Amino acid sequence: MRKATCGATLWAVRVVALMVVALCLGSGLAGAAVTSGLRGVVMRGPIRPVCDGPCEEPARGVVLRFKRGDVVVARVTTGSAGGYKVKLRPGRYAVTTPSRPRVGTGLTPRFVRVPIGRVARVDFHLDTGIQ
Repeated sequence: MRKATCGATLWAVRVVALMVVALCLGSGLAGAAVTSGLRGVVMRGPIRPVCDGPCEEPARGVVLRFKRGDVVVARVTTGSAGGYKVKLRPGRYAVTTPSRPRVGTGLTPRFVRVPIGRVARVDFHLDTGIQ
């Protein structure tokens, strides 16, 4: 009977260990939780050659790519009001869109800095090149 009890105890210890690992991975305890990032709005414009009212509008469905070196570390797509929110580790990132604009200067700013321990607001502008 002693072998059965020892085997059952070993099995129970393994199950508990796996549960602890799963809980740690799920809660972010296994690695440092990311508490920093960026949020904001992407606007595009000008939207017409002559503006008698608003000259820009929210850029819906735009994919923003955040790169460190040549590696894309995060992607986010803007919502219907042009808003976005992304978790990023603190540091400097290049920001691009997947397609290059045919006209206009594209997305600005091209580089952003993520602060330590907070989500900063950075608004982007997508130049359409309309004159």
